[in-house]
This record gives sequence, structure tokens and C-alpha cells, in this order.
Amino acid sequence: MFARKASIAIVTILSLPLCLLAQSVSTSDSVDLFISRVMQEKKIPALQLAVVRDGKVVKHATYGMANLEHNIKATEKSIFSINSITKAFTGVAIMQLVEAGKLNIKDPLSKHLDSLPQAWQQITLQQVLTHTSGLPDMDGSDGMIMGKGDERLAMEEITKRPIDFKPGEKFSYNQTGYVLLGQIITKLSGMHFTKFIESRQFAVADMKLTRFGDSYDVIPNSAGSYTLTKQKGEQFVRNDKPGVAYIQFPEFYRTAAGILSTATDMANWVIALKTGKLLKDKASMEIMWTPAVLNNGRIGGFNRLTNGYALGWPTVSRAEHPAVAPVGGGRSSVFVYRNDDLSIIVLSNLMGGNPDQFTDEIAGFYIPDMKAENGFGLSPGLKKLNAALRKTGFEHTGSAMASLKKLDPAFTLSDDELNGWAYQLLAQKRFKEALSIFQLNVSLHPKSANAFDSLGEMYEVLEQPKEALASYKKSLALNRENKNAAGRIKALTSK
Repeated sequence: MFARKASIAIVTILSLPLCLLAQSVSTSDSVDLFISRVMQEKKIPALQLAVVRDGKVVKHATYGMANLEHNIKATEKSIFSINSITKAFTGVAIMQLVEAGKLNIKDPLSKHLDSLPQAWQQITLQQVLTHTSGLPDMDGSDGMIMGKGDERLAMEEITKRPIDFKPGEKFSYNQTGYVLLGQIITKLSGMHFTKFIESRQFAVADMKLTRFGDSYDVIPNSAGSYTLTKQKGEQFVRNDKPGVAYIQFPEFYRTAAGILSTATDMANWVIALKTGKLLKDKASMEIMWTPAVLNNGRIGGFNRLTNGYALGWPTVSRAEHPAVAPVGGGRSSVFVYRNDDLSIIVLSNLMGGNPDQFTDEIAGFYIPDMKAENGFGLSPGLKKLNAALRKTGFEHTGSAMASLKKLDPAFTLSDDELNGWAYQLLAQKRFKEALSIFQLNVSLHPKSANAFDSLGEMYEVLEQPKEALASYKKSLALNRENKNAAGRIKALTSK
């Protein structure tokens, strides 16, 4: 069975190491302390970090355990699966063929591949690369790849299916297109696409430990793959301790996933890319890193952070510190901050560790205005309020708002804005500040059921059940369909 998403916990480990030690060329610093805290909170067994500035690796560090079964510490030579970050390598490979004059990203699939279904023929390479093609997905809803490892069988099955939507209509993550890209790279380069990527990227970028592989292969210094989810009947349940995950990527699938690497090798790859060793023309990188525009004029991506998708590269499209940010398997990320000469690579061996969620925080150690406490990521209005509260103290939210309104009578903040910020403060364990913003939200938006529901959750965190109960009751009175408030009221009154 060839699974991509399925994460069957075969071995459950009794405990994580109490101490996550860093083996690094640098002394322990605030970044190390931050990483160790995040690893403990998320239960990540091992993690590698590399930071690139001025074309050099300025920090590389390895933390934790590569193998929990045999109590083996991770080292700088430990190799991690990067899963779908592989797609970024495929994007580079396609652009190398563009520079060689062998194709154009606007080419229809039918220009390079024969015997495609009629509905597929005019889909462009760009639409395939950006997951806007509408192609049916070779990765089934059960996480199983079609064909059971056989490319011919997979293609026979997938080509019988209709397209999912009109090309360019929306973003929909899709593996089929990358299988087709592998076929095109193999055809136009004169060698199998894995060999093309190995020779034109791994070798050029001095990626000595990087290779293609999966759980079936015997890989020296493998950091393995762990998961906190376990299948129980038809459901997947979350465990408190990591178990072993087993995943295979058939060779024909390895334009989509299948590369294993180290953080240092990945840093070398980013440096080679940015210094023109992989792509000669700067315009090639601009094309590769520009997110697709949908038929409605918008961009589409995974979530609010990685909100666009370019040629194999997810994008963080925002006014401040935009980035291109390949992510893989919920376990690894590569953030290249386009305007800041900063790149951060985080590889881990826990599916669901989601380092993309805390990479910006690492960046804040190198770019101070990216620190969450300095207001990074907040809306312009919230930034003004944050600046005011840093002067007056968070206990004076009312007077701070009054001052801002005096300066600008039109100044306003939505309940969603305030709620989102309060939860960020809560995640940072800034409990007093979070409570103040939740309280401000209900005072400014007394008819918002969601604001009162969130305030109730804050009071529960602070172990103030009476106050929590009152907030939930207010929320339910405003919205009788609020199941969370109803459930919490029942739980709190039954104690």
C-alpha cells in the first residue's frame, strides 16, 4: 500500500526526552530556548534549523531525538523527509527547462504529452504548477495513491475521471499535475526527472546528504517519521505521545514528494538559487515566485498565512515581510523572506509539528519588527492600539481607545480583529493582556456572541468558572445556535 497522508502509528513511544539538547556551531541563545520550548509544547522529537543571511548560513542547530525507539540523538547529519517541499524543486526544474528554451509555462499540456483526455489538453503548465488546473487528484480521499505504485495503472485510472472545475477557477491542492510534470521533465531533459533534479540541483548546490527516498528505503542517519495521530476504526485520534508513521512515495510520484535532506543542505540550495547557480536569469525567479491569479482576480492558497501559490512554491503574500514558503508534511518549512535577505529552514520528524506556524517568530529574533509583541501581523488599527497600550499599559484599554478615537473619530476595530489578537496574546501566554483585549472586545461589541464566547474561554483558562459561565450565558442569549457556549454552560453547571 502506498500512502501519502495516512499516518498509522505502528510503535508508540513511552516518553519524550525531558531535556532537548542542541548540537550547534553556536552557543545556546534565545533562539535555542525558543525552539526547545516549542518542541516540548508540540512534542516534536527532533528538529533541525538553518538561518541564511548575506548568502551565508549564520546559524545551524540540531535538537532532540532522531530515533525514539533506540534513544538516538539527532545530529547535523540526520536526514529528514521534506515531503511536499519537493514541489519547489520541481518548480526550479521546470524553470531550468524554460531557460534552456525547451518549454514555456504557458504551454498547454498537449504540447508535451500525448494521449491526454480532451478536457486536459489545454490546461497550461502554469495552472498545473499552481494547483489551479482542475485536474482530478491522484491522491484519494483515504490518503492512498492510485495505482498502488504502478504509474501506468495510476494514469489509466485518473484519466477516466472528469476534471473537477474549470481551469483557473480556484486553488485546489493536487498531485496529479506534478506526476505529469515529471513525465514532461523526463521527456525534455533526456533523463529520468529524479536524475535531472539530482544533477542540476543537488550536485550544483552541494547537497551532499540529500536524496530521494521514503519509509521503505534504508537511509543512513534517517530521523524517521513520527505522528501524534493513530487510526482507530474509521477515525484518526490524537495521542499524547508520538508513534511511528510509515509513508511511501512511488517513484513516479516523486515530483510531488519524496526528497530527504538536512537543514544545512536546504540552506545551500536556497543560497545556490539566490546567487544564480540554479537559475541564471533573475526574471526566472520572479516568474517562479509570483502567485497564480485566479479567474476572479484573486489569489488562492492553503490558509491565511500561506495564502498564495506560485510555481511549486506557496507564497506568504502580505505587505510586511512577504515570503515564499514551501511546506511539507506538516513537519518542515522553508521561508525565504523576499525583501529581507533572510531565509529560515526548519525540518522536523513530527507530522503535525507545523513549523510554518512558528517560523515568523524565529524570524523575529533577526528582524525585531517581526516580533509578535511588537505588533507584527496586526492590522493597521491594532498596531495603533498596541503602540498606545505599550505606553499606558494593557489595563487601560478604554482610555487608549478613547485617545485614538479623539485623534480619529472614524477609528474602529472589528470584533474579529480584536478576537484574533487576543488569541495571539493567549498563545504567547500573555494572559493579562489577552484578558484585557477580550474584555475590550465585548465592551466595544456588546452584541457579538462570538466575543462573549471567547471571553468565556479566557476565563476558563484563568480558572474563573463563575465569570466564564456568565460570559457563555451572554453568548448563548445572543446566539441560540452557539453549541460551544451551550456545551460549556452544561459542563460548568454540572461541576
